[in-house]
Amino acid sequence: MSISGEIGPFLPLLRRFARALTGSQPDGDAHVAATLEAILADRTLFDPSLGPRTALYRAFLQTWRASAGNAEHSGELSPQEAAASRNLAAISLMPRVAFLLSALDSFPLDEISRILDCSEAEVRSLLEQAAREVAQQLHTNVLIIEDEPLIALDLHYIVEQLGHKVETVARTQVEAVRVAMKSQPGLILADIQLADGSSGLAAVNEILERQQAPVIFITAFPERLLTGHAPEPVFLITKPFSTDAVKAAISQALFFDRKSRCPRGRAGATSAALEPSQ
Repeated sequence: MSISGEIGPFLPLLRRFARALTGSQPDGDAHVAATLEAILADRTLFDPSLGPRTALYRAFLQTWRASAGNAEHSGELSPQEAAASRNLAAISLMPRVAFLLSALDSFPLDEISRILDCSEAEVRSLLEQAAREVAQQLHTNVLIIEDEPLIALDLHYIVEQLGHKVETVARTQVEAVRVAMKSQPGLILADIQLADGSSGLAAVNEILERQQAPVIFITAFPERLLTGHAPEPVFLITKPFSTDAVKAAISQALFFDRKSRCPRGRAGATSAALEPSQ
C-alpha cells in the first residue's frame, strides 16, 4: 500500500490532535500540511515498522518541534494565540503533548514512548506532571447541553471532579440559550442533536453571537462537524467517550481560552460560530 493510502484514514484524527495542541484550526492544519510535505521530501521520516498511525504522529511531532512548535509567532497575535502564549508559561509543553496522545487519541504507553522518542517511565512521569498541572488550572462555571440523562450525569460528574461548577444541564436549544444569557458560562459542553428536535449546534451559535466561551462538542455524529471545510471545532469528543478524553478536552479548552484567568469576565470571542454539514 502507498504511504498516502496508509496515512489517509488517520488524517482526520491527526487534524483534531493538531487543533487541540495549537488551539487553532488554521495553525493545526498548517502543521499537518507541513508534516505531509516533510514526509514527501524525506520518506525516512515515516517509519512503517511503527504502524501507520504511530509513524504519522511521530513524524508530525518531529516536524512541529523542529519548526513552528518552538518558533515565536511573527506579526500580531490573535486573541487565542496570545492566550496560548501566556498559558504556555503555566503548563509545561511536553506533559501536555503526552496527555493529549493518551487521553484524546488513546495511544498506549509503549506507542507514546515511540512517538516521543523516550522511555515508558519518562512517559509516565510526563503524564503524572500533566495531571498535576491540569488540576492547578483555574475553575469555571460550565453549561452542559445534553438531552440524554445518563450521559448528562457522566458529564456532570466529570466536570465536578475537576473542580468546576455545573451551571445547569440544558436539554433543549431554548433552555441552553436562556441559561447562557443569565449565567455567562466559562465553558460549554454541547451535543449537536437534541431529543426535542432542536440543535445544540444552533444553540451554541446563538450563544456565541451574544457572548464568548470555549466550546467542546460531544457527539455521536462527528462527521457533521469534521467536514474538511472551515470553520471546524477545535475540541470535539466522539460518543461513547472516555472520562480522560473529556478531562483532556476541558483542560485544553480552558488552556487556550482568554478567560481562563478571569472566568467570569467578558474578554472576547474564543470560538467561531459553526455550520453543520449539508
